[in-house]
Amino acid sequence: MEFRDRYAAGRALAQRLAAWRGRREVVVLGLPRGGVPVAWEVAQALQAPLDVLVVRKLGYPGQEELAMGAIGPGGVRVTSDIPHLWPVSEKALEEVVAREQAELTRRERLYRGERAPLALAGRVAILVDDGLATGASMHAAVLAVRAMQAQRIVVGAPVASVEAVRLLEAVADEVVCVHVPEAFRAVGLWYEDFAQTSDDEVRRLLAKA
Repeated sequence: MEFRDRYAAGRALAQRLAAWRGRREVVVLGLPRGGVPVAWEVAQALQAPLDVLVVRKLGYPGQEELAMGAIGPGGVRVTSDIPHLWPVSEKALEEVVAREQAELTRRERLYRGERAPLALAGRVAILVDDGLATGASMHAAVLAVRAMQAQRIVVGAPVASVEAVRLLEAVADEVVCVHVPEAFRAVGLWYEDFAQTSDDEVRRLLAKA
């Protein structure tokens, strides 16, 4: 365990991103739910605005923690190697996509209400999550932000697998992590307190921001 909780992890990550402090073009985007407390600390340290970018993992039927891919705003969809290794029917895949799209829409409405997303065109977007296992969700986030015409995309996480970093370095402009262990196993193992972040906590942090 390297971090006491997500807030401590966010402070550690912010130190690695200090070069962006005070830059007016920077926007910090947290991936709900667990990435938002981390992103909150980063945004505070960098003196940057905070928003959310809702993406949803596409879990393998019966083993939902196994990512078949992910979806993001604007119809973005990425797939992993899982469906090739363990084939899933097109019908089952589309059912997962439909369910997660409904949840993505619900969360965007819940977290942001009527407030419009921050404009990203020509800006530096720092995308933050609490950890990167496969990198699928963050991959979808990067593609979504790229479509919003961000000038530069920086991916940040307290901990990530070697495979996730390799994947994201190919699509983002920069990847910044505090730890990239050879033996990754799971994000939660790197936290003393990895309790689930609630919707209320996400809303509270966004309101404070």
